[in-house]
Amino acid sequence: MNMIDNSQRTAAKIAGVTGLLAVAIVVFGNYVLLSPLIVPRDAAETARNILAHQTQARVALICFLLYSANVVVLLAALYVILRPVDRILALTGALFRLVFGVLWLLATLNLLSSLRLLGTAPYLQVFQPDHVQALARLQIAANFDDYYIGLPFFGLAATICAYLWLKSGYIPKTLAAFGVISSGWCVVCAFIFLVFPNFNKVVNDYIFDTPMAIFELVVSLWLLFKGLQSSRVATTHYRPERALH
Repeated sequence: MNMIDNSQRTAAKIAGVTGLLAVAIVVFGNYVLLSPLIVPRDAAETARNILAHQTQARVALICFLLYSANVVVLLAALYVILRPVDRILALTGALFRLVFGVLWLLATLNLLSSLRLLGTAPYLQVFQPDHVQALARLQIAANFDDYYIGLPFFGLAATICAYLWLKSGYIPKTLAAFGVISSGWCVVCAFIFLVFPNFNKVVNDYIFDTPMAIFELVVSLWLLFKGLQSSRVATTHYRPERALH
């Protein structure tokens, strides 16, 4: 029985738009706005850059907030699409993605804390300028930790969704299979990196999540422009009347 209904089709469009927005927000906020202000191994120069471009840093902060909100909309849309395939797995994937979105909020708080440390509040005068600069740089560096703590959750969410895509036939099975492999690879790399921090010298850390990011980007484009493929899903997995009891 064809289980695709209008709510799923609408959710597919929403997932496509928010998936593309997620990429745009991250690239703009992190690589265009924030990264140019950071000077590796030079806290003083980084502090001077941030003070000279506070508006730019604060716009990056807003981008991180928007990304977290975007994640919530995306996970809700994916849940609506994939719930008929397996309700429990769809919910589990949504919760894993929510954890990742919450950790992006911590990155926002870290950036806000660094701006506060570089401010002119009287209580900051008890610190030497180089100490304050080092603390501000430490707060920004904590964004790296937030991301790699959240990455296993993101990878697990993507793995579950890719499996449900594969099972449902809503997108091409080859694409879904690539998603399972690339997302699983990301989860493995993330856990290894947390145990062995030098692992990124063996496998570049961009290789951890880039294949999964490509999968999510392609799926977003597919959902936006192609929509959901008709598929036959066993009615025993989910029945609307059961959800009402």
